Amino acid sequence: MSVRIEKRGKVWTVVHSRPEAKNAMDPASAAELEAAFLSFERDDEAAVAVLWGEGGAFCAGFDLKHAAQGSRIDANSYPADERAPLPRAPMGPTRLVLDKPVIAAVAGPAVAGGFEIALWCDLRVMEESAYFGVYCRRWGVPLIDGGTVRLPRIVGRGRALDLILTGRKVTAEEALRINLCEHVVPDGQARQRAETLAQEIARFPQACMRADRRSVYAQEGLSLRDAMRKEWTNGIPAFYAEGAAGAARFASGKGRHGDFGNL
Repeated sequence: MSVRIEKRGKVWTVVHSRPEAKNAMDPASAAELEAAFLSFERDDEAAVAVLWGEGGAFCAGFDLKHAAQGSRIDANSYPADERAPLPRAPMGPTRLVLDKPVIAAVAGPAVAGGFEIALWCDLRVMEESAYFGVYCRRWGVPLIDGGTVRLPRIVGRGRALDLILTGRKVTAEEALRINLCEHVVPDGQARQRAETLAQEIARFPQACMRADRRSVYAQEGLSLRDAMRKEWTNGIPAFYAEGAAGAARFASGKGRHGDFGNL
């Protein structure tokens, strides 16, 4: 087993541990990682997940040594039928659409397919020496785990093409500057900072938080009117589930003057 789950209240930390291969992904690890996130999604007590690579590397991509032994990727593994279930992606969870947030805690390399996994996460916390990069550019291996889709949506088309076409290294400092990560922390602190952030998110009313998160993703590619309609229809049930009670707590004196501690 190269994947384990460590739980602290509502926060699950999914640990990928193949340090001898810089946490490069092989089919067994991909299956374990996908199964871990499916368990997280289905558990009513779990609210936020952190993804962390043990041993100083987030993920060095797909294990090319494994690929060089003759393993093949099924070219028909993404069905055209919109109703058909999606088989597992080569990197594991990157085709999953979760209703709960995932935070990447990035140390060392998150390159090639490992970069795509980090892009799949909602937020990225990077250590100062961590880095991204489409390193598979060197070997003729394309991005097939969402990299060409998610990267432009995060940083814009021009910056995405710069990174995709050149394959160059992206330091944590640059990643923060171009909005490719949200936090940069000293080396050795990515997991701790990501878990602290996860605990902060997990303590909020979850129906409302998840509704707002869904709206952010659902509006991509829509007109302003259609996007706002989706926001409305998605948000109203959450308001009735939690918002009215929250307003009553505010009226009773909770959370005044922007206080996030007394909720």
